[in-house]
Amino acid sequence: MASVRYVAIGDSFTEGVGDELPDGRVRGWADLVAQGWADASAQPVEYANFAIRGKLVWPIVEQQLEPALALGPTHLSFNGGGNDMLRPRTSVSRVVEAFTHVLRRCDEEGVTLIVLSGANPSAQLPLSRVIQRRGDLLSLAVSKKLADRNDLVRAFNWPDRELSSPPYWSEDRLHMNSRGHHRVAARVLTSLGLEPAPGWWSLPELPAAATRGATYYRDHVGPWVRRRLTGTSSGDGREPKHAEWFEVRPSAV
Repeated sequence: MASVRYVAIGDSFTEGVGDELPDGRVRGWADLVAQGWADASAQPVEYANFAIRGKLVWPIVEQQLEPALALGPTHLSFNGGGNDMLRPRTSVSRVVEAFTHVLRRCDEEGVTLIVLSGANPSAQLPLSRVIQRRGDLLSLAVSKKLADRNDLVRAFNWPDRELSSPPYWSEDRLHMNSRGHHRVAARVLTSLGLEPAPGWWSLPELPAAATRGATYYRDHVGPWVRRRLTGTSSGDGREPKHAEWFEVRPSAV
């Protein structure tokens, strides 16, 4: 078995939504981290990813954490709370409790936690000031809670002002595009003490994809509102893309 066994849990951010491949599969920063880790270390990496789009933070913890730990990973990455921020009456302290719980379980299992904050989409979203304020509060609260843990791997993306700009975001303005996912992957690899592939910090800009005005609200805001009113999620019925170990080998030189 490979010496590095990396498992990711989370929502659409970690699943990779916005970084769609030509065959329709999503890739995303966690997939890129697994490949970049294998390349930088010149060793295979065992990789699994339980993340499912649309999940609130506690369903992530309750449904994904224990199956992920049961695989016996060396490293586990966790991000959550982005979907909670979009709901009214979100409890920041309750989200922080989820991070504390994940850390405690990783400690108990001897697993290194890679903790991330999501990128900041607020500049181009409706209710941008509300989302910015909630995200700032959550990012600060998680950072303060984990401040005394020097053994954690931190990859905080919320404060990255470059990443929050439109060229890193997909048409729905809520999920990063391939360029954004590569930048997050570069941050994670750097936090692990590894060298990401040249250019991942800032790939060339992609063609503009943003829909505007009524088209944007029809194609993206309307479906989101309908899911809230019906109590459904974009992740309903979806299965994790890698619920078992998948060996990622170093790229051929």
